[in-house]
Amino acid sequence: MIVILDYGCGNLRSVSNALKRLGANAEIQEDLDRATKLIIPGVGAFGAAMRRLDNLAPAIKSYVNHGGAVFGICLGMQLFFDSSEESPGVSGLGLMRGQVKRFPSEMGLKVPHIGWTQVDPVQGQGPLKGFEDFESFYFVHSYYVQPSDPSVVAATATYGLDFCAAVRKENIWGTQFHPEKSGETGMRVLENFVRWS
Repeated sequence: MIVILDYGCGNLRSVSNALKRLGANAEIQEDLDRATKLIIPGVGAFGAAMRRLDNLAPAIKSYVNHGGAVFGICLGMQLFFDSSEESPGVSGLGLMRGQVKRFPSEMGLKVPHIGWTQVDPVQGQGPLKGFEDFESFYFVHSYYVQPSDPSVVAATATYGLDFCAAVRKENIWGTQFHPEKSGETGMRVLENFVRWS
């Protein structure tokens, strides 16, 4: 079963409805005991999310380290990393090395970045498997991930600067955009996760 993790910071219903449209066996749960795959959605602040995940963090790390498939969406993907400028001194899950950075206001950018933006797949696998050309996805975020290892970047996008729009490292997937709000192209991303084994 695909568990959509309810930790008080999520777009739970939208993700659940999208997976139901795909015919996936998915439920919103407050733990991952029954998970064969795990989705960590997210809307909110890094520090508050990590406080809410405090009791679950060891179980998430163990699940991933034992090969469990996990997909982080927006804030959910940011939580995979070591730390965030949004919440100095707060450690992330550390599933991937790197930091979460804020879009620089001195560039004249409107922050948060909200709306449809073209994404360039760079791995041809993971979340963007089967995507060869630019497609547009829906973003709502003020922060973006900066992985230490560029090989985990599965897609990039541009908003004043080039930033990481998706990651993939073995059984760990993530997108900065919201596939559940990105129409049919977003459904294809979720379908890739549902079918992945």
